[in-house]
Amino acid sequence: MYWPTGTARRLAQTTAVPVGHETEIIALSPSPRRSLFCTVTRDGVALWRVRPMVVISHLSRSALSIEEHGENKAVHWAPDASKIVIQTDRSHILLVSLYYARENGRTPYDASRLARSPRRFYPGPGEAVPLEEIALELEGVVAIDGGIRSVLLRESHIMFSTADPPAVQRIPWPSNEQEEELKSPLSPTGPTEDEGWALRVSKMSWMTDATAGVSVDSLVHSRGTDTQVWITSDGCAYFVWLDEGGAHLSAQPSPRDSDDTTEKDKTDGDAESNGTTSHGVVLYSSNSSPRGPRASLDGSPFITVTTPHTQSASRATAAAINSRFSIIAVGLNNGAIELSDVPQTRNSTTRPHQILQPPPPPAQAAGPVRGLEWSSDGYVLAVGWERGWSVWSVSGRCLASGVGVEEDHPVFSDKFMQGVMYLFWIPGNLELVLLAPHAEEQSQLFSVPFAKSAITGQHAPDNTRYALLQMDDRVMVYRGADQPDMSVINPEADVWQHIKLPLGYIAANWPIRYASISTDGRLIACAGRNGLIHYSGASGRWKLFGDEGQEQAFSVRGGLLWFYHVLVAAVDLGGKSYQLRLYSRDLDLANQNVLCREVFSSPIILISLVDNTLLVYTAENTLYHYLIVPTADTIKLHLCGSISFNGIVAAPTVVRGMSWMIPAIQKQLGDPVDDLAVATILLLIGPKLVLLRPRKAGSDEVRYDMQILADRIEFCWIHLRGVGTLENSLWGYDGRGIRVWLDALTIEAVAIDLKRDAYERVNESVNIPLDFYPLSVLMDKGIIIGVEHEVASRASLPFVMFRIITSTHLFIHHILRFHLDHSQLREAVQFATHYQNLVFFSHALEILLYTVLEAENEGDPPTEQSEGSRSLSLMTDHTPLASVVEFLDYFDVSLEVVVGCARKTEVTQWRRLFDCVGNPKALFETCIRMNQLKTAGSYLLVLHNLEQLDETNEDAVRLLRKAKEARDWDLCRQLMRFLRSIDDTGNSLRQALSGAGIEISEEVA
Repeated sequence: MYWPTGTARRLAQTTAVPVGHETEIIALSPSPRRSLFCTVTRDGVALWRVRPMVVISHLSRSALSIEEHGENKAVHWAPDASKIVIQTDRSHILLVSLYYARENGRTPYDASRLARSPRRFYPGPGEAVPLEEIALELEGVVAIDGGIRSVLLRESHIMFSTADPPAVQRIPWPSNEQEEELKSPLSPTGPTEDEGWALRVSKMSWMTDATAGVSVDSLVHSRGTDTQVWITSDGCAYFVWLDEGGAHLSAQPSPRDSDDTTEKDKTDGDAESNGTTSHGVVLYSSNSSPRGPRASLDGSPFITVTTPHTQSASRATAAAINSRFSIIAVGLNNGAIELSDVPQTRNSTTRPHQILQPPPPPAQAAGPVRGLEWSSDGYVLAVGWERGWSVWSVSGRCLASGVGVEEDHPVFSDKFMQGVMYLFWIPGNLELVLLAPHAEEQSQLFSVPFAKSAITGQHAPDNTRYALLQMDDRVMVYRGADQPDMSVINPEADVWQHIKLPLGYIAANWPIRYASISTDGRLIACAGRNGLIHYSGASGRWKLFGDEGQEQAFSVRGGLLWFYHVLVAAVDLGGKSYQLRLYSRDLDLANQNVLCREVFSSPIILISLVDNTLLVYTAENTLYHYLIVPTADTIKLHLCGSISFNGIVAAPTVVRGMSWMIPAIQKQLGDPVDDLAVATILLLIGPKLVLLRPRKAGSDEVRYDMQILADRIEFCWIHLRGVGTLENSLWGYDGRGIRVWLDALTIEAVAIDLKRDAYERVNESVNIPLDFYPLSVLMDKGIIIGVEHEVASRASLPFVMFRIITSTHLFIHHILRFHLDHSQLREAVQFATHYQNLVFFSHALEILLYTVLEAENEGDPPTEQSEGSRSLSLMTDHTPLASVVEFLDYFDVSLEVVVGCARKTEVTQWRRLFDCVGNPKALFETCIRMNQLKTAGSYLLVLHNLEQLDETNEDAVRLLRKAKEARDWDLCRQLMRFLRSIDDTGNSLRQALSGAGIEISEEVA
C-alpha cells in the first residue's frame, strides 16, 4: 500500500537559527492540515513549510524568559492554525500567534538572484504557490499550578493535565481584553470566573487504579471522531468520553443517554468540574491480569501466532486514533503496538485484535514506542521506536522498517534508521517526516519519499489487471500483463512504466488525490487539489485545461473512472454545486467540451463502474443507478433509480468501495433499468466487507439483508467474467493473504436461515497466504502480482537506499485444490484447461501435488467434501492425494509433474507417492513409449534410489540409444554422467555406450 523509495532527504535546521542559540531539536508538531510544522529547541521555535520544505520564521526566547518560565519542552497547534502553544519544563505555556503577511506580498527569502541567473529553475511539486511571510509573536504566558503534564488545544479552550493534584483541566483561550491573570480551576487562589473546569483523577471511578496518585501524562485527540485517548503515569491507556453539562463531546453514542448508566458514573462530576463528567474504557492496562489469547504479529505479519498475553508487564507510551477504520493503536515500552476497535459504549470491553511486534531480526531491540501516526486516509500506521521506525498497513502487514541498523560507514548520516522521536505524514502521504535523536554535527530532520497504491485514493474493485502506483511527481504503471509469461515471473524484468506528471500542473495543484487507469491500461487520469489531467499511452502525452481559470474552479471529490475513451469525474465546485462530468479523451479539456453533466444536492462520496452501469454514492447516504448510453453524437447518463441506505450505513464517509452483482437470469432476460431491485450490492465499510442482498416483501418493496463477509479487509477485487469458476468471484486482502469467494455474489447459491431470517454465512472458498503485498491479479495468467520493499546499504555510502521489488505468486493450484477437496473433478479439469498452454502450467501442477503430499505426510486432515457438488467418478474413499493423481491423468504433463515433485521431496516419501501414482518402472516405460525422453531420464534417478534398476542397466542403455537417435546430445551427456556416478569403475558407462552403439576411442577407454 505504501513503500519507501529512493533516499531520504536531510533537512538543515541550523541555517535559520541565530548564532549562539541552541540547535538541538527536542520536539516537532505539524499543523492541523499538515501544510506547516514547528520544530522546537530549548530556547526557540522554528516554523517550516512542507512545500518547499524550508524554514519561514523563527522565534527566539531571551535568557530572562527561559529563567522565569523554563526551557521549551513541547509544542502544540490550535485547530485553526492561528496559534501555537509551547509547553515548558516549569509548568508554563507560552501563547504564540501567527500573523500571515498576505497583504504586503513579502516573502521570507530573496529570489531576485535566481531570476537573473542564466539557468532557469522550475518549481517542484507544490512549489508554485509563493512563499508568504508568517510572523511569530509571543502573545502571553500562562502559569499552570501543579506541574503540567500534557496539553490539548481545542477551538474554544485549552485542555491540560497536571501531576499535583492529578487532574485534567480546561481554561478558555485568553483574550487581549482580559485584565486579570488567568488561573487554572484548581489554583490555590481560587478558579477564575470563566468556562473552565477540572476533573480530578481520584474521582474517576472508571480508572483501574485512580486512587494511587496516578496522573494523565498524554492527551490524544482525533479530529475525525472528536474522541480522546488518555495515557496515565502508571502505563494504562483509556478511551474517554466527556459530557459537558449534558452536551456530549464525542462523536460516539452518548453514554449518558444509554440505559446502562450506573449511579457511580453519574457521580463523576463535582463543583470543580462545572457539570462536566467523564467516563473511560480501558484500552490497555499495565497491571491487569492477562485478558486471554491474542494474535501476535511480527515483522512477517502473514503468519499469525496465537500466544498468551505477555504485554501485561509493559506500559503504554503512545496512542493514535484511526477514525476511518475505527481502530486505536497503543504503543508500549517493549516495542509492541496493540490495535483495538474503537469502543462504542461506556460498558464496552476491548480486546486487541492484533499485536504488532518489531520486525525481526533486529541487530538490537527496537526499544519503547516514541511516536505513532496514521496516514490521513487511514491505510497505514507509521511507528517510531527508540532505535528504529516502521510502516504498517491497517490490517497488520509490515510494509517498511529500519530497526537497529548498524553503521557500516564512519559518517553514517541516516540517523533515523537508528531511532525516531517524532514523525508525521505530509499532505498526500507521499513523504514521512522524521525527527531523529540529537547527534553531534548530524542532521536530525529527515524526509522519506514514498510510493503508494492508487487504491488508497479511489477503490476500483473491477480493475484487477493493471497496478497503478503514485509518487510525488509521477505515476508508475505495471506493464507485465502485456508481456510474455516468462517476463511476468522474472523478478529482474522491467515491468514498470514511469510516467512523469506535467510539471506546471503538479507544481500548482499538488498533491495528487485521485489516479485512475482504464481497463485496457492505455488511459490514465489524475486529479490534484484543483482540476484534472489525463494521459494517453498511444500518444504519450498529457492533456491539461487550456483555461487555468476553468481548471481552478473545481476539484475532484468522489473519484475518476474511465468508460472506454470517456472520463467520468465527480467534481465539487467550491461547495456551491456537486456534479458528475463526462469528458472525452479526443476533445480538449474545457467546460464547453463536457459531454454530459449531472447535478447532485450533496457531495459525492464515491463512484463505481460495472460494465455500462454507473453507481454514485452521495453524502446523503443514497445510491444512484445510472446507465451510460452512447448516442450518435455524444454520450448521456440515464437515471434508472436510487435507494437510501439509512439504517444500513451509519456514516457514509467511511464507505471506501462499492460494486454490485446482477443475477444471471436478469442479465439475460431482464431490463437493465430494473437491475437496482435485484442486484447484490458490495460495500467496503471501514474494515468490513459487506454484502447487501435484496429480498422483496409482500408489498413488492425491496428490503436489504446485511451480511458481513469478512473483517480487516484492506481492499477487494471482483472478477465478473472470465476463467471458469473465477467468474463472479470476490477477492479480498486481509493483511496475511487473499481470501477468495467463488460465486459469493450469486444470490441463488446462498440458502436462507429461517430461524435468523437472514442469509447463511458464506466463508471464503480459498485462502491464499502471501509473503508480499498484492497489487493486481492477472486472471489469464494465473498470477498474483505484488511488491515488497528492500533496504540497501553499502559500506562506501553514508546513507541507505529504498527499493521496490516486484513479486509474483501462482494461484492456480489453490483453486484446483479447493475443487479436488470438494470432489469437483470436472470443475477442476475445466478450470485447469484454461491455463494448460502457459509455460509454467506444469510447475503449478507440481506445486499442487507437492503441497498435498506434504499435507498428508504431516497428518493434515482432508477438507470436508460437498455431497451436492460431486462430479465424474471420484470415489468417496479417495484421499486428497488420490484425487490429485486422478486429476493429473487428464493432462499430458502428468508424468513430468510426478517425477518433478518426487525430486523435490524426501526419498522417504517416494514410496507413498508411487503407491498412489503407480510403479515408477511402468511410468518410465510410458515415457519411453510416448517419446518423453527427458522425463524418462528423471525417472532413472527414481528407479536407482528405489533399487529397481538391474545390474546390466538395460533401462539406461535403451534410453541412451533413444537419445542418440533423437540427437539429444544434452540428454546423452546427462545419462553418461549418471552412469559414471553410480559406478566409479566406469564399467557401467562402457557397457551402456557399447550397447547404445556409441564408439569411444581406445585412449578414452
